[in-house]
Amino acid sequence: MKQTVLIAEDEEILREISKNYFVNEGYEVLEAGDGEEALELFGRHPVDLIILDIMMPRRDGWDVCRQIRKQSAVPIIMLTARSDEEDTIQGFELGADDYVTKPYSPKILLARAKRLLQQRTQPAPKDDGALTTGGLQLNLGARTVKVAGKDVSLTHTEFEILSYLMLNENMVISREQLIIKIWGYEYQGDERSLNTHIRNLRSKLGTCAGMIKTIVRAGYKFEGPS
Repeated sequence: MKQTVLIAEDEEILREISKNYFVNEGYEVLEAGDGEEALELFGRHPVDLIILDIMMPRRDGWDVCRQIRKQSAVPIIMLTARSDEEDTIQGFELGADDYVTKPYSPKILLARAKRLLQQRTQPAPKDDGALTTGGLQLNLGARTVKVAGKDVSLTHTEFEILSYLMLNENMVISREQLIIKIWGYEYQGDERSLNTHIRNLRSKLGTCAGMIKTIVRAGYKFEGPS
């Protein structure tokens, strides 16, 4: 079955160019010219990934991202016309998984999208893929997280970070290692983006937040209760 990508971009030429790249790679593509249309399409069709421009009429990308995150952890790539790091941080705080700055190469956008989609559909381990430490349970196959038996909704990137740390429990993972694991070698952002994801992740883990340790000048470590 083909994976479906929703491209929300008000500049028709850019949207059409991006669409052609994805269609040529075998993806189904839904197109939205504004934020309201993007939400309408998302509500009517199963979507595997969203490419979301920030500056759009009717509803901007911030608002669309906020609304989608109330109901779905679908991967979201934000498009920004500015290289302002504050835009990037704001997007990540709202739950975006990645961002690309305009003007951009459609090949780079396609590569970033493929990486997110591959992470999302990678095969689960041969066992049930369950990692349990203290009151925290993560299931790699089902991509679910529970804290004290209650479901916790994580974005795609937050899940990837947590699973990587839990799979390497008690090992110090550098920020560079995490960035390469999550976004790849081509990532152009700074470490503040990763810090934002870690902060958001901790806030969602509640009583288990302390299991993610910050190791000064080294990185992060997942450490369950002794």
